[in-house]
Amino acid sequence: MNSPRSRTIPMLIWRSVVQAITLAVLAGFILFFVYGLTYHYKETHRHIDQLAAVLTASASTAEGADIVAEQVAFLLENEPSIQSILFYSTPQPISDTNQSRGDWKNALFADTVSFNYPVVSNDLQPDSLTIAATFSDADGLPRQSSGVAASSSTTKNANSTLVGYINITLDVNKLRASWFQSNALLWLVTILLAVVWALYVLRKLNWPVRDVDALTEVCDIIIRTPELEKLPVIAQHFNFQELAQIKQALIVLFKRLQDIKQDYEAVATFEQQLHSKDVSLDVQLHNFQSMITHELKTSLNAIVGGLQLLDYETLSREQKDAVDIISSGSDKLVSSLEHIIQLNQIQKGQMTIHLSEFNPLQLIADLLAEFEPVAKRKGLELISQVHHIDYGLQGDVKKIQQILAILLSNAIKFTSAGQVTITSQLTHFDKSNRWQISVKDTGIGIDNNHIDDIFNPFFQVDSSQTRQYEGSGIGLPVVKQMAQLMGASIDVDSALGVGTEFVLTIPLPNQQQVHQQQVLAGLSIIYYYYHEAGFLVEELERLGAQVICHQHEQLALDEICHKKIDIVMFAEDMYPARAEALATRIRQIENADITHRALLIYWYPKHHVRSLESFEHGLKAAGVDYCHMVTYSDKGLSDLIKRWLVWT
Repeated sequence: MNSPRSRTIPMLIWRSVVQAITLAVLAGFILFFVYGLTYHYKETHRHIDQLAAVLTASASTAEGADIVAEQVAFLLENEPSIQSILFYSTPQPISDTNQSRGDWKNALFADTVSFNYPVVSNDLQPDSLTIAATFSDADGLPRQSSGVAASSSTTKNANSTLVGYINITLDVNKLRASWFQSNALLWLVTILLAVVWALYVLRKLNWPVRDVDALTEVCDIIIRTPELEKLPVIAQHFNFQELAQIKQALIVLFKRLQDIKQDYEAVATFEQQLHSKDVSLDVQLHNFQSMITHELKTSLNAIVGGLQLLDYETLSREQKDAVDIISSGSDKLVSSLEHIIQLNQIQKGQMTIHLSEFNPLQLIADLLAEFEPVAKRKGLELISQVHHIDYGLQGDVKKIQQILAILLSNAIKFTSAGQVTITSQLTHFDKSNRWQISVKDTGIGIDNNHIDDIFNPFFQVDSSQTRQYEGSGIGLPVVKQMAQLMGASIDVDSALGVGTEFVLTIPLPNQQQVHQQQVLAGLSIIYYYYHEAGFLVEELERLGAQVICHQHEQLALDEICHKKIDIVMFAEDMYPARAEALATRIRQIENADITHRALLIYWYPKHHVRSLESFEHGLKAAGVDYCHMVTYSDKGLSDLIKRWLVWT
């Protein structure tokens, strides 16, 4: 189907004016034709009436026959519009049908019109009157006018008698022709005046059209030149208020756009400076954390090693107490340090999921065996409630075990009397399993105002009840981060003085899904994101790929320099400019070492499809291999990546 042709304002103005002038001229000509011809017809009719009066007056006398014949011959010769003049005698009155018709109808549509004029005499009698004459029409052709003897009389008054009628036939076609000929010059002058007036009107209308064309040309230049920095001169030949306002609005908008562009460039420059500072600070922080953890671990290892070298049996009671205190403190410090290291690894994207098959019943049994002695020393009852049969699951068993260990440790620590219950429920679906484990205690509980804060690092509830309990406030943040890393959720239900219940819900794949996850096994992928990693990382890890997440450019480059990376993916929330900058630096590094080339993929969200052309060229010029809309479908994602790897 062909698209409709575009219209322009000048074209619309010209067409409308031409149509209006044409319609006005046509209406004027029609009105002039109808009125002029009708008026001419009426004047001719009046003239015929005057001639008929003379003829009837002559015919009413005794010697009128010869006079009438001469008059008729003269009229037929000199009046071309008169077709014929007849006399016929009759004593009966005759109605004239042409008199009843409108003059405008006769003037426009009739070919001939006949008029009957009565001949009345005071001296003649119908029986004694006979008129016979041969008349000629205007062309000189002979025409017979027959007289009929009157057989009866009709008196109009006491002394007058109806002798007959004189019939005058008017040739309307010749009347119209003569009128056209007489008005031809007037018509020509009128047409010339109409043309001159139309040209004058069109010339005046051409003034705003020229200004509109000038605005249109400037708009075309702006559309065709995205990098335009200066607005072209808008020529305005005539000072029309509306067009002047449009011109001023265009100038103001362009100036605002330039100001916004400058502000954007300033913000981009400032962001780049902040990014450079952030990278520098992150590198320093990373080095500081590495140094601190290394020094602390070295010192703790020395303390633990020294304690192990002591001969515990040869020590006195006081020495044994001191060694126990040192051992307990060192164990707690080692645990806290390990949690801090894990939390930093998760935040930097350096921790991945490792799936393996495990038995949930055995995992719970091992936890109970580990914490039961501690619970007994506090006089607590440790209860397990399992609501499913023995079943093999696939998951990261070490992380699950660590999460449950932290929850059980906290439950025992903050419970003075009562019991700690661990409950296990397993739900099977068509393509997945859901394992739900709850740890419930009868301890001091948590205020509802602080439930959202307990997962923040180093948070401590400001209460005299909790200050007596030792802890660094790093355990629950590790639980939260590990749960999110596995795609699990953790919910808290607590009441002060009643107890707390933590519910961990873990989605686990079935055997078929585990088999599907291996399609990307062996691939090392760097996922470069701006704000959050998103669900794509989870999908890649479920497909078996090793995904390393980074938010900072320098950390990603360090990873590429020290490891063989198969794919570098730019997240959908990453600005194209930042992705382009990193891609350029990656290709520069690879040019120095041509033994390996990583596949670079830029994911863009669905709502950026229309603006793909604005950033795709720059990204591919920087070295990005593929720009594709982000997808979370396992099958589609794996097929797409494998196809790209083959093509590359």
